[in-house]
Amino acid sequence: MRAPLLLLTVLVAASTGVAHGQMKLSTKSAPGANDVRYFTSIDGLMDGNADVVLKETRQGKTLTAATLDVCYPVAKGSDRKDRFVVNLAVNGQSLSGTTQSVSGKLPVTVKLTRKPAGENFEFKGQINVGQTVTEVNSTDNSDISEREFQESQTSDDGIIPSPKDFTEVSPEAIGVRVKLDAVADFLKSLKGQDVEVSLTSLAVTCDVLRAGEQTITLSADPDRAAALIAKFRQAAGVIAAGWTTGIIEMDRTIRFLAAPWRDGDRLNKEKLATTIANVLAGAFSAKPATSAWNSSNGKLKLTFKRSSEVYPSLNLTDTVEVTALVSSEKPGGSDRLILWVGAPVITTADETSGSALVLANDASGDEEGAQKDDNGLVDALTKEFKGQRWDADKSVWK
Repeated sequence: MRAPLLLLTVLVAASTGVAHGQMKLSTKSAPGANDVRYFTSIDGLMDGNADVVLKETRQGKTLTAATLDVCYPVAKGSDRKDRFVVNLAVNGQSLSGTTQSVSGKLPVTVKLTRKPAGENFEFKGQINVGQTVTEVNSTDNSDISEREFQESQTSDDGIIPSPKDFTEVSPEAIGVRVKLDAVADFLKSLKGQDVEVSLTSLAVTCDVLRAGEQTITLSADPDRAAALIAKFRQAAGVIAAGWTTGIIEMDRTIRFLAAPWRDGDRLNKEKLATTIANVLAGAFSAKPATSAWNSSNGKLKLTFKRSSEVYPSLNLTDTVEVTALVSSEKPGGSDRLILWVGAPVITTADETSGSALVLANDASGDEEGAQKDDNGLVDALTKEFKGQRWDADKSVWK
């Protein structure tokens, strides 16, 4: 993200999601016809932190209008962004204009000189944002066509309003696209509700500022997700709501008959937790320690204890932690359930009485260790639940 200074050079700075490749100027429009071109990358501005788009309208090779859009950090190193958009007056090679920034309401003055440099362009001048002055001296800038620019701006919020099943989206993961000026009220409405909001989705990026919309992602118990989505769709400022990607990975998911694991319309979570824990205990050669369902995200957290083989004479203890999720295989209910189980996380500690050896679990995330203990885990669950595994090659249950 670039500071106000970069903004200047930003003329060509990469627009959120825009390609940075250099492209040759093409002026093949019919004589007298308007040709719209964009600069979306520029070097050396504000240490590369500003995101800039300069839109130009030309008749032949004559520039007739220009608009500069600059998004930048409000302070050095800050994640918060501000933005300004200014229509520039064209006077020969000079471009100038004034406006104020969107969030900070700071006065903005732009004075630039634009010169052709072969098939590319150079920009020099100043951009003033409040008391901050950015010197612009950018050479060898290339442009792209309006079609290329628009194609680079297309983005997918990942929200599927009515998925046919949970093979491409996750049953606990909800995405809500909200008008930017309504996001704060929407988030405040979630206080006290049994949901978890993704912190990363709260970031107001340059893309968000330009689109005027923000996608908030959150997790909820799969049993309540459909009702929450229906409720969110009625909230002020909400444009779209549905399921999105989450923790489900198909290679760690099984599918099985629901009837034996339900009491009426509700899951028998106690029976499920006990069965899953017993299968995992056998796979880990460990004893079940704790088991708890999270009411906010619907996940089941299990822990197990076993003697560590790292240094047998020390009588160390391994704690194995596993997260699982159980859901109907599709929204609206089904005669089948799906069970996802995460990779185990293993920590080792001295739990003997008396003085204990303090251990640093440097290898707690070691992939080889986790994989060694993970062998046969999903297959063991498949056997116990008389379930099916996902065939990634054919995209079907097998």
